[in-house]
Amino acid sequence: MTISETVSAQQEFFKSQKTKDVNYRLKLLNALKIEILSKEQDIYFALKKDFYKSEFESFISEFGLVISELNLAIKNLKKWTKPQRVKSSLLTFPSKDFIYKEPYGNILIIAPWNYPFLLAIEPLIMAIAAGNTVVLKPSELTQNTSQVISEIIKNVFPIEVATSIQGGVELATELLAQKWSYIFFTGSVPVGKIVAKAAAKHLTPVTLELGGKSPCIIDDTTNLKLTARRLVWGKFLNGGQTCIAADYIIVQNNVKEALIENIKNEIIRFYGDNPKNSSDFPRIINKKHTERLAKTLEGVKVIFGGQIDVDNCYISPTLVDEPNLNSALMSDEIFGPILPILSYELEKDIERIIWNYEKPLALYVFSKNTFFIEKIINKFEFGGGAINDLLIHFGNQRLPFGGVGTSGMGAYHGKHGFNTFSHDKAIIKRGNWLDPNIRYAPYSNKNLNIIKKMFKWFS
Repeated sequence: MTISETVSAQQEFFKSQKTKDVNYRLKLLNALKIEILSKEQDIYFALKKDFYKSEFESFISEFGLVISELNLAIKNLKKWTKPQRVKSSLLTFPSKDFIYKEPYGNILIIAPWNYPFLLAIEPLIMAIAAGNTVVLKPSELTQNTSQVISEIIKNVFPIEVATSIQGGVELATELLAQKWSYIFFTGSVPVGKIVAKAAAKHLTPVTLELGGKSPCIIDDTTNLKLTARRLVWGKFLNGGQTCIAADYIIVQNNVKEALIENIKNEIIRFYGDNPKNSSDFPRIINKKHTERLAKTLEGVKVIFGGQIDVDNCYISPTLVDEPNLNSALMSDEIFGPILPILSYELEKDIERIIWNYEKPLALYVFSKNTFFIEKIINKFEFGGGAINDLLIHFGNQRLPFGGVGTSGMGAYHGKHGFNTFSHDKAIIKRGNWLDPNIRYAPYSNKNLNIIKKMFKWFS
């Protein structure tokens, strides 16, 4: 099938109303779970080939989260799809008021390369759970994982319900030229703008999961050893190729040197004296990105790490001291195992640094000072974050995950994902046993005054 034929087939299948059958959706989700579980080792092997990622890291950051999302959807789908009764207004009395969850129709999901299994399958799960058909484009940069994803989808879904189409920029351009009911994109800000522009042509709603320079603020009240351990885990997970990783830290100047020493110690504890030999430290996705990261280290003060092997897509965990805010390293999201360390003395120093950039996808604070924490949370705009840890807000299915401003729009995870792929259809079921004449012509000042009081007191 051509792309246009596939889209047409899915549109026609959606009109058949079969995907609106909750039992049909559950059948598909259960089949997807069985297929994914049967391919568990294949998924680990693919991620190993694409990233040199360990099975442990593949499970906690991809496979386990997908199975958890599937279990949640299967367990709760019947409850989620029931019409929600809401309180009626006296202005529409007598009536019963409801919100119906309605699928959008045919969905396009464009997945990124950094967590190629998780960030392709998780939105797929909730799009199917909500009753949509799906065309998924996995990343062309992770060929091994994308191939496994395509095999899984082919084995589970009829093509008119869901399909995976592999390809690069030309394919993405052709996909975006089609008319969709909804587009879900995860990736970079520049490509996100292209997606939004293409969607605008057809007034197609979008969710954009992007990125940005996510700060991590550390004051002098925190436990520096524990902070360093959590910082090293969250920053260097997946080789630093995480959209919500701490892009840089801002540490209070009187504890800066002590924090740096603790970070160095924890890097060695995690990955040994030579992380290149560690089976737990992933590689950069390809040579192009390795070369990009290597260039950002030119002209900055590297105080730890900095070893680069472009041919093997390797950059060691690297610490950089006080880079200029206008340097190449600080101009864009790093997306690699490089951690710039900035310092502050006064809170206005924090403002100067963070407000130098667009609204980030995440923000982190390490502190025991409750007043300071709440002040930071309320002062700065960002997608989401955590206090005294990194990344963990992503793992709670009850929390929405998404950006704000240039870091994205819309949110998903758990029921929030089901809601993202569902239109809230408002329905009022009006009773016939009472029908006051007050709203009907001919109008009168007396009835107008009554109506004004009703709006004031009973809405």
